[in-house]
Amino acid sequence: MLVLARKKGQSIIVQPGIEITVLDMEGDTVKIGVSAPREVQVMRKELLVSVQEENRQSVGKPLDVGGLSEQLKKMKKSLK
Repeated sequence: MLVLARKKGQSIIVQPGIEITVLDMEGDTVKIGVSAPREVQVMRKELLVSVQEENRQSVGKPLDVGGLSEQLKKMKKSLK
């Protein structure tokens, strides 16, 4: 892990087009800004971990397809 000290207003370039800037510091909280192209997904780590956990839990659950067969039959009839 690379560890850098930055002051308010200073930035870190991750790669061309991706810049992380220290916006403000209050106590032990640091407010940062991330500038990146729209196609680069930026999210909080705790959100990503939460989504990954939800996905892992849902893999083991049986799929609820109650009534799906009837709905498909109705759709097929309406297309004729």
